[in-house]
Amino acid sequence: METEKRYSEMTEFELKQEISRLKEKARKAEQLGIVNEFAVLERKAVMAEAYLLNPDDFEPGKIYEIIGAPGSYFKIDYMNGVFAWGYRLGGNGQEEGLPISMLKETKRLEN
Repeated sequence: METEKRYSEMTEFELKQEISRLKEKARKAEQLGIVNEFAVLERKAVMAEAYLLNPDDFEPGKIYEIIGAPGSYFKIDYMNGVFAWGYRLGGNGQEEGLPISMLKETKRLEN
């Protein structure tokens, strides 16, 4: 039995293959109406995508738009690997960690 590699151990090519595989499985789960499996597979694909990005491109103190949540913004307090930790603007102020693949640079919302 082959042990699965962690995303952090995969090459760019392997990550892209894994993302394609996960998205295809998610598409099939969605077609079959298996909502929970669809959500899990989508989340796994987002995590794998985070490993294709450079965490150094994301800066603490800056505000980013949350992809897939129009009008929602996230301010980074600190980085830990491929996770940005901070809080949602207009949210409950509770700290949370988001994979950097969920964040998109904004058009100057910083204070």
